Amino acid sequence: MSAETILTDSFATLPELIRAHAAGRGQKAAVVCGDQWLTYAELDRGMDRVAAALQRDGIPRGSAIAIASASSIEYAQVFLGAIRAGCVAAPLQPSATPEQLAAMVADCAAPILFHDAASAGIETGARKIALDGPAFAAWLSDATPAPVILAPGDPFNIIYSSGTTGTPKGIVQSHAMRWQHIVRAPPSFAEAVTMIATPLYSNTTLVSFLPTLAWGGTAVLLPKFDARAYVIMAEKHRATHAMLVPVQYQRIMALPDFDSFDLSSFQFKSCTSAPFSPALKADIIARWPGALIEYYGLTEGGGTCVLVCNMFPDKLHTVGRPVEGHDIRLIDEDGCEVGLGGAGEVVGRSPAMMSGYHGRSDATSSATWHDAEGNAFIRHGDVGRFDPDGFLILMDRKKDMIISGGFNIYPSDLEAILIGHPQVKDCAVVGVPSEQWGETPVGFYAGDGDAPAILEWFNAQVGKTQRLTALEKVDELPRSAIGKVLKRELRDRYLA
Repeated sequence: MSAETILTDSFATLPELIRAHAAGRGQKAAVVCGDQWLTYAELDRGMDRVAAALQRDGIPRGSAIAIASASSIEYAQVFLGAIRAGCVAAPLQPSATPEQLAAMVADCAAPILFHDAASAGIETGARKIALDGPAFAAWLSDATPAPVILAPGDPFNIIYSSGTTGTPKGIVQSHAMRWQHIVRAPPSFAEAVTMIATPLYSNTTLVSFLPTLAWGGTAVLLPKFDARAYVIMAEKHRATHAMLVPVQYQRIMALPDFDSFDLSSFQFKSCTSAPFSPALKADIIARWPGALIEYYGLTEGGGTCVLVCNMFPDKLHTVGRPVEGHDIRLIDEDGCEVGLGGAGEVVGRSPAMMSGYHGRSDATSSATWHDAEGNAFIRHGDVGRFDPDGFLILMDRKKDMIISGGFNIYPSDLEAILIGHPQVKDCAVVGVPSEQWGETPVGFYAGDGDAPAILEWFNAQVGKTQRLTALEKVDELPRSAIGKVLKRELRDRYLA
């Protein structure tokens, strides 16, 4: 059966689709990383070799297979081969502490950990196999794996949230949820050359990487992001599709010679995971060919909004409207829905929702809201409001909202003003404890200029309740691998 036929079905698995591409377009490049590349036929065979090795080692279906490594050809084979064997891919953040990595391996009870040299020091009871050495090639099997029938509700992967303290929560996503990500992708992915510049442990990456392979496109992996290297590789490969986070777009657009690169092959650029400034969106629309799509949603699922920036240049301050079939509502502190135009916490429901947090029924329950009919919605943790046209405007993360002297202060409102100073290149505002007000806002910025002078300028722009108590200059803001500002680190730095 062809991949095109399978993609019209009500449900299919990624291993089935890759098998079909291997039969129908076997010599087409599937995954490229540096000077290495795999055709669909080679990828399909590599997945078989991984699946057969797992079965040879007696790894039961449903077992988590942990991976802590930079993106590579071998990483892709292990991730996809584990799925073919009926196991559950558990990609981990190599940037986490060794203690956190060991805790995540223990949490998902992975019998095997695949790693690279940077993650070799993890102390765990799992068997360790290095992806970047001869051990991996020696471990692979040349046997044909026993076929495994995968059901929609079976777990596909566990993605660990980017918590900065303790053990992150494991978000379990099913094959049915991944199928929803595949079928919502435009058919242009069949001929896509997709640049993958975020880590494979991130859902931001996987919602671009997996549909590319499901539709039969080519995924170009960049193990480490560098703005200049990115546009050079995009030009070389005649890239058509991309998923980048805002800070990556910012660094690319800031290249002095950006306009000299031939990026005319691009058809579809997307963004998610962090606040995306309207000014940056407008710059990309003006200077980078192809459509720009912003996605708003959660790794846990819930509801998704989409903003086609080129079509709605007057809505760049929003994250778009809910996708068809996605139900997004706003609730107050008491769990009651807010009226039209009111602000509230975002909750969402759709066919693409997590199975739950692994082994954490309490956390799953806390993340769920039920409407009057008993339907389950995922709490997004953001505060927002809908404009009269149904576009969602995000105000801030609920946990980041500062309550100072009884007033609600949204850091994003203050950051939007602070970034307007000509000497401020990047900024963040956090709440810190205050004996007088309960909490008070403190700012951090990267750029030029004198902090006291910028603070004086800022406080003259805002109302009394929004004034910053302090402003600190930093070389750069601490960010996760997918570009989220680590506000806890800033808060801890200030309090220290």
